[in-house]
Amino acid sequence: MAEVKLFGAWGSPFSRRIEVALKLKGVEYEFIDEDVFNKKSPLLLKYNPVHKKVPVLVHNGKPICESLVILEYIDETWEEGPSLLPKDPYERAMVRFWAKFLDEKCMPAMRKALLSRGEELEKATEESTELLKFLEGTLSGLQVLTKEKFPKLGEWMDEYLNSNIIKENLPQKDKLTAMFQARIEAAAAGGGGGGGVAPK
Repeated sequence: MAEVKLFGAWGSPFSRRIEVALKLKGVEYEFIDEDVFNKKSPLLLKYNPVHKKVPVLVHNGKPICESLVILEYIDETWEEGPSLLPKDPYERAMVRFWAKFLDEKCMPAMRKALLSRGEELEKATEESTELLKFLEGTLSGLQVLTKEKFPKLGEWMDEYLNSNIIKENLPQKDKLTAMFQARIEAAAAGGGGGGGVAPK
């Protein structure tokens, strides 16, 4: 049986997406929880010397880095279970486009809004809201269920959270809140908030 290890961080959504993909595919793996706030392990630095961040999937001793790249690797390597990407080339390209948009535009803007204060907070909140409005507009053709400000996103989130695999892998709310609170306090004190959620 193939040896699969996932170097991740408990609070990282990028690590979480890899765990969900592995479970959807029925792949057994070992999770190595990295302390990205304080000291990264020598193994993480060995397996990801370029970016020095999580997640890193190690399959039979070979490392794969960057969460979106890892997802495609999982989909291509383990064909059993549901496909993570559509078969149609155009639809597959659109999934890649929107995943990149979320990772490179939405996530940094929302992270900035979470960790900013004063004028910076207002700017970051406005930027996040505009990005979410734009994303909301693109979901008009999808069959998803309704929330107030972003109904399509809200419906998608409801469906996502009602999936058994997601339910089983959601982080504990109080622990996640404490982690974010620590990051906010570190940012307010000038520490930048650490790197526990940013890795991808």
